[in-house]
This record gives sequence, structure tokens and C-alpha cells, in this order.
Amino acid sequence: MKENSNNEMPFKAKNYKLIALGALFILLGFILMSTEGFVDSKQFSLSLYVCPFLIIGGFAEIIYAILVD
Repeated sequence: MKENSNNEMPFKAKNYKLIALGALFILLGFILMSTEGFVDSKQFSLSLYVCPFLIIGGFAEIIYAILVD
């Protein structure tokens, strides 16, 4: 395990890029979820079937970005 000295940053550029990607997934999920104003069982609903996976995937991406070295 590496020890951080006082002048090292805890995250690298890779971590920040992954965090931004996760935040983008979450934002995209919420934007797409807000665009559909109806729920019809006979028609495919993006806000019911795709957006929850985008949002959960975004949070998982942020957790991964924090934990990855």
C-alpha cells in the first residue's frame, strides 16, 4: 500500500475523468427521465427501463473512480 506524502494529491487525472463520466451518466439519466410525461404499458418507456440503469451505473462509476488507484 502506498503512503501519500503531504504534497501529493489523493486523486490522479484518471480519477477525476471517471468521476466526471459517472456524473454525466447520472445527469443524462435524470434528463431522459424527465422528458417522458406518460407511462403506457403497450409502448416502450425509456424513463422506466433505461434511465434507472443509467443512474445506478453512474453512481457505481463514481464509487469505482474513488476506489481505483
